[in-house]
Order: sequence, then structure tokens, then C-alpha cells
Amino acid sequence: MAVESSGASVAERVRAVIDAHRDDRGALLPILHGIQAEFGYIAAEVIPVLAAELNISRADVHGVVTFYTDFRSEPAGAATVKLCRAEACQSVGAEQVVADTEQVFGIELGQTTPDGSVTLDQVFCLGNCALGPAAQVNGRLYGRINRSRLVDILANAETRAASPTENGAGS
Repeated sequence: MAVESSGASVAERVRAVIDAHRDDRGALLPILHGIQAEFGYIAAEVIPVLAAELNISRADVHGVVTFYTDFRSEPAGAATVKLCRAEACQSVGAEQVVADTEQVFGIELGQTTPDGSVTLDQVFCLGNCALGPAAQVNGRLYGRINRSRLVDILANAETRAASPTENGAGS
């Protein structure tokens, strides 16, 4: 494992996250969330460290990482776009938004653009049903999404610094 610029190795940083949650009930999930927060994804070389530290199999750790869609096994793009595909959003055009977004960025759901600028994911409810289709961009919720609105959101750096919820009333 490589040494990071902070002087701590990846294994040391992973063990610090483990130590912070070791006594938690069902510690694996909080630890995985902590590792993802620390590194941005859960690298393959982290799995054996987790397995050894928690005295569980590598297969168990790998199974949890691959089961939950919030865990990544490789870095996400600079912008992470989650498009809602639940029934309420589907009824107001979510599938067209998905198709348009895939076309605009040249990637499919679950992929990252070759330049690392955008990762496109799907979710099955963002809790913004009344203002669908909904999307979440870098953790911020947006409603009434269409092709041009999503492109504008991603192109506008000021929008990313705006309030946590932008529902697009009047847009």
C-alpha cells in the first residue's frame, strides 16, 4: 500500500477508521462509510485489511461492498449525478432524462466519463416526488430536471455552492 502525502499509509488510515468504529454494533457498514469518506472509494487493497482487522472473510467484506450501491470500488468523477428512477419521477419523464443524460455525457448509468468529470448513477427515490424528475448532484437535491437544466447545473460552479436543496420552482 502506498504512503500518502500526510505521512500515514493507506493501511494506517484504514485502521484509524476501523478503530473509530470497532465497538459499533454491526461495525462493518459504519467502517465502510468511513473509508469511503476518507478515500472517496473502497479500493481492493483495503478489503484484506478490513477482513483481518474484523476477523471476517474477504468474501464477506467484498459481498457487502458490492451489494450496496453507495459504495464505490473506484473513484467517482468530480461531479456525481444521481438520477431518480422511482415511479413518481418516471411518470413525469425520468426515463427521458436518463436517456438524454447518457447521450450528453457519452456514458451509461454506473459509469464515469473518460476525463473523470462526471459519474452517472441511478437511485430509486430521492424523496422529491412532487418535483420530479429529481436528481442529486454532489449531494445537492434538484427538482424538475430536464436535459438543459441538468447541463446548466453541472456547468455552473456557482450552483454547486448554492443551498442544499434547489427544487427549481419557476425554472
